[in-house]
Amino acid sequence: MTTPPVSQNPATVSPVRLQALPGEGRPQVTPALEELYRGFEQELLVPLWTEIGDLMPAHPRSRAVPHLWRWERLRELAARAGDLVPVGRGGERRAIALANPSLGGRPYATPTLWAAIQYLMPGEDAPEHRHTQHAFRFVVEGSGVWTVVGGDPVPMNRGDFLPQAGWNWHAHHNASSEPMAWIDGLDIPFQYATEAQFFEFGRDGISDAERITPERSRSERLWAHPGLRPLSAAPAAPGSPLLSYKWEYTNAALADQLLLEKEGFGGTVGPGHAAVRYSSPHDGSDVLPTVRAEFHRIARGAETVPVRETGSSVYQVFDGSGVVTVGDRSWTVARGDLFAVPSWEPFSARSEAGRTDSDEGALDLFRFSDAPVFEALGLNRTQKDA
Repeated sequence: MTTPPVSQNPATVSPVRLQALPGEGRPQVTPALEELYRGFEQELLVPLWTEIGDLMPAHPRSRAVPHLWRWERLRELAARAGDLVPVGRGGERRAIALANPSLGGRPYATPTLWAAIQYLMPGEDAPEHRHTQHAFRFVVEGSGVWTVVGGDPVPMNRGDFLPQAGWNWHAHHNASSEPMAWIDGLDIPFQYATEAQFFEFGRDGISDAERITPERSRSERLWAHPGLRPLSAAPAAPGSPLLSYKWEYTNAALADQLLLEKEGFGGTVGPGHAAVRYSSPHDGSDVLPTVRAEFHRIARGAETVPVRETGSSVYQVFDGSGVVTVGDRSWTVARGDLFAVPSWEPFSARSEAGRTDSDEGALDLFRFSDAPVFEALGLNRTQKDA
């Protein structure tokens, strides 16, 4: 038996609710207009003139809000979870996601970005799986964990950035005697909204050959030589073929930019503001199809110009201290703190770092965003407020 359409099924209640309101540019409220609106509701129709202010605002109005998560508290709760929550199959990772307070309790830092703290106890393995969601790991402190991507053990140390494109098998193992925490970033909300996600379990354990702990992964030995592209390289696959971007190279690049500025040769994006983008050595593109990753260093006393961008970002303070302002909210931040910057909210930062709270006497910020998506769709826009 065929289910009749909504208009012929009195038991079906339409989710469309329209209200005739008086106002400039609106149709006159009459019984005929009310009757018309009831017909729209019955046939699941919504006229643009009742929705245009919400559907087509003058500028982006994000559902997310600026928010700050304190690292000390996150790490404390992750450590407690390490004692209580298993890391094996079932929960599939001891990962604790940041939930933006205005997104209804969903585990999303912004409408398109997932950020989580992952915690692995000494000797533990996180079992193998793969998913279409593009991911990375960024280490703000600690060492001793290896992520194994496609059978390639990749060391994780403070300051290292480790991208991993979707649908690659991966597992983690902690070879040290200490627990370790890091942040994961993924495009889970974006793939969830577009109904494009896939997930698959892999092996329950990794092999002895994968449990080795090399200083450099095979991907680094092939791809981590500046300006040199191996002639053996296969056609580019989604995401960077380099699985680890070492802190020593990131740090040197930022330091050189500030030295060049001091010598009068430029090289920074603003006074006292050095910045780099992690890119694929294959072709210079973003490391992941849907995620951009950057590192910013702001010298002590320097302040960035407020900037608005379409799309959202999540920042983590890698080192130093300072004041960050997102929209109408300002926070004093220190090592490890994370904060969300929603679409079109102005962001600026002032460095108050010194030798007592920073290795380099600067405010160091790791940033990831959904910029590649907006650029691919022609929706990217940037505006400086000063």
